[in-house]
Amino acid sequence: MSVAEATPPVAPQNVRKTALNAVHREMGAKMVEFNGWDMPVEYPSSIGCGIVAEHMAVRTGVGIFDVSHMGDIRLAGREALAAVQHISMNDASRLAIGQAQYSALLYPQGTFVDDVIVHRLAEDDYLLVINAGTREKDFSWVRENTRQFDCKVEHLSDDFTQIAIQGPKGVDVLQKLTDADLSAVKFYWLTRGTVCGLTNILMGRTGYTAEDGFEIYVPPDEKTSARVWYEILAAGKEFGIVPCGLGARNTLRLEGKLPLYGHEITDAINVWEAGLDRFCKMEKPEFIGQGALEKTKVEGVKKTLVGLEMVERGIARDAYKILDEGGREIGYVTSGSPAPFLKKNIALAYVPPEQSAVGTTVKVEIRGQGIRAQVIPTPFYKRPKKS
Repeated sequence: MSVAEATPPVAPQNVRKTALNAVHREMGAKMVEFNGWDMPVEYPSSIGCGIVAEHMAVRTGVGIFDVSHMGDIRLAGREALAAVQHISMNDASRLAIGQAQYSALLYPQGTFVDDVIVHRLAEDDYLLVINAGTREKDFSWVRENTRQFDCKVEHLSDDFTQIAIQGPKGVDVLQKLTDADLSAVKFYWLTRGTVCGLTNILMGRTGYTAEDGFEIYVPPDEKTSARVWYEILAAGKEFGIVPCGLGARNTLRLEGKLPLYGHEITDAINVWEAGLDRFCKMEKPEFIGQGALEKTKVEGVKKTLVGLEMVERGIARDAYKILDEGGREIGYVTSGSPAPFLKKNIALAYVPPEQSAVGTTVKVEIRGQGIRAQVIPTPFYKRPKKS
């Protein structure tokens, strides 16, 4: 009996399911609860998958992810730009129609409500893509902090099935399925077109893998979502496409030093500590958190995010303690794992600024022992430039 013919287990009743949940289970994916969602962590080796294989497919070819658990907030109306500017740290006034930018929603103390991707859909129309585990919190925050502006705030999180087609061959796969000229779409730009026979589909050249690729937004019903999923897999067969789960998504984003809410960024970590200052435009008009960040910038930070490579044998896992050479606790790991493409064990960690210079040796406490690691440049992986 094949994996597809076996009767898949039923998803737990106390977690949410995307429209592709049955597809994942039919394909034999290992399912886990993630931020209240029943999601695939990896697919079986019997179909050429597993975290390492999925990771490598995205780095060298193409992989497909169900990212429908992500949330979406739309701000539209005469003062939509002013509202977005007020609640986010990047400068949305720089966005042309059809462009996107990385940004964040901040508390007054300059720490993170969430990080977001801001898309400018039209003249006075913006879409914020938010994290799955912060959907309701983010929507409440945005709604409460934009009441003074003449714009409509809509929670569109359940209005789409969001599929990410990631990897150097991702554009080739999607081009087979759409009438849009994808070669004209730059990284962090958007377009609309027909995809798998569906009209007016939003396609963004964005992603969370440190690779090229697209994220598409299709109708959220199970039948349509499944059809599009399988058509993408069929179109990508010549490129070695594989379905990918949260395991590979995490190792891919870690290699690219892409932050994860609850790990590198939280409501207790500010922008300067997280090293995201290049996305924070202090010169733009007043935004929430700006005053606190101005003060913190003058005072300096007590911890900073660094990249680590294990020098001795061992894997630095999330929340492990960082020790100095004398064995004194000085920080903690936010994310850590083997890096499949780089073939080394890496981590992100918060340490004091005086311990953050590239080349500094620290220790990671693993099962009661201090295992040597070294601060190295980040991101660990950079996508090769096209010739």
